[in-house]
Amino acid sequence: MANSSTEAMAFADPAGGMDGETPEGMELARAIPRISIQAFCETESVAGPIEKCGQDRRMAKAHMRVHMGGIRAAIEHYTNAPTPNLVILESRFAPAELVEELEGLAEVCDPGSKVVIIGHYNDVNLYRDLIRRGISEYMVAPVGMADVMGIVTDLFVSPDAARLGRSIAFIGAKGGVGSSTIAHNVSWSISKLFATDVVLADLDLAFGTANINFDQDPAQGIAEAVYSADRMDDVFLDRLLARCSDHLSLLAAPSILDRTYDFASDAFNDLIDTAQRGAPVVSLDVPHIWTDWTRTVLGRADEIVITATLDLANLRNTKNLVDTLRRHRPNDRLPRLVLNQLAMPKRPEISPEEFVEPLGLEPVALIQFDPHVFGMAANNGRMIAETDAKHPAVEAFQQIAHVLTGRVTAKRPKKASPLQFFGRLRGR
Repeated sequence: MANSSTEAMAFADPAGGMDGETPEGMELARAIPRISIQAFCETESVAGPIEKCGQDRRMAKAHMRVHMGGIRAAIEHYTNAPTPNLVILESRFAPAELVEELEGLAEVCDPGSKVVIIGHYNDVNLYRDLIRRGISEYMVAPVGMADVMGIVTDLFVSPDAARLGRSIAFIGAKGGVGSSTIAHNVSWSISKLFATDVVLADLDLAFGTANINFDQDPAQGIAEAVYSADRMDDVFLDRLLARCSDHLSLLAAPSILDRTYDFASDAFNDLIDTAQRGAPVVSLDVPHIWTDWTRTVLGRADEIVITATLDLANLRNTKNLVDTLRRHRPNDRLPRLVLNQLAMPKRPEISPEEFVEPLGLEPVALIQFDPHVFGMAANNGRMIAETDAKHPAVEAFQQIAHVLTGRVTAKRPKKASPLQFFGRLRGR
C-alpha cells in the first residue's frame, strides 16, 4: 500500500441542488482524473455519500463501485482480483482489531494502490500507526460528500495543477426566446467588468449567430475544433479563436450549411476542457435541441442559465429542463432562470410569480421586450451596452455577470411588482 497525503434587474438566486442548496464544499471540488475506485462499507451512512460522489459530474472520468462488507469483504474480493487505484474501507473495529485486519489486506493489495480508511474511533495514535503502515488517509465517520471528494482530490490531483475555468451553459426553454442574446451580452459584460478572459463558444453549428452579433467573419471556428478533436490542444484552439475584444474570444459557428451536424455525446468534451484550461470563463451558447451531446454539455457545466418567456409552453419546457437537470446533477446548483421579452404588446402573459412557483427557483433577471434597441444592436453587430449604455437591460446583464461569477449575494424584498426586481443586490 502506497503512502501519500427599474425594468430589468438581476439578483443572486440561492437555489442549489436537490433541496435548493449546493452541498457544502462541493462548489470547490475539482475534476477527478481517469482512475478506478472501489469502496467497501459497513454502514449505509458511509456508503450513501460515497455512492453520491460516484454520480457527481466531477467524477465523470473515474470509475467507482461501492460494496458492502468492510475490510473482510475487500480481502475476499481482492484474493482473485487486482486492486484499483484507490480502495476506500469502512471499519467499525477497535484500533487493535483494525490494525490486525489490515495485515490480511496487505497480502492481497497491489503496491501501487492507495488505501483510505473510514473508521469510527477518533484516535490520534491509531491515525499515526496507520500512516506509518502505508495507509494514505484515515477519516472518522460520519463523512460527507465533500470529505470524500476532498480526499480523492488530495490523492490524485496535483496541488500545483491550475484550476479549470468556470463553464457557463446558456440554453433557451424554446427557440426564439433570446438565449443567445443573453449569452453574448453576459459574456461581453464579464470580460469588460472584470477584465477576465472569456471564451464564447457558439454550439449551434447550423444556425449560430454569435459571429453576426459580434460582427466577426472568421475563416475557422467551432466546426474545425469538433471535427479535429484529435488535434485539440491550447495552440490549436488559439488558432481557431476570433478576438472580439481585449478579453473576449469567440469560437464561431460556420455561416454555411454545407453539411449536417450529428455528434456523439462526448463530441465537445475535449474542446470545452481545453478552453477551460486557458480561460477563467467559458460561455457555451447551447442551441434549443435535446440530444445526447446537449445533455452531456449541460450535465458537465458549472452553471446553467435557462432563458424563457412568460407563456405556457415555456413554463412546461423550463419545468422539464429543471427537473431533468435536478436528477442529472444532484450535487449542483439548480439552473439560473432569466425571464426575457416581458410586456410584449398584445401578447397574453403568465405573471412572473405564477411562472416561477412550480419551478422551485427565482429568476436572476427580468428583461422587458424592446425590439428597437435589441434589433438595432443585432443588425449592427454590437452589444446592447455599445448601442445604448443607459438601457435597463445593460444593468441586468452586468448583474447577471456578477451572479454567475460569484461576486454578489442577494436579499429578496418583501414586495415586488411583476416588472420590478425580485431581489436587491449588495456587494460581497
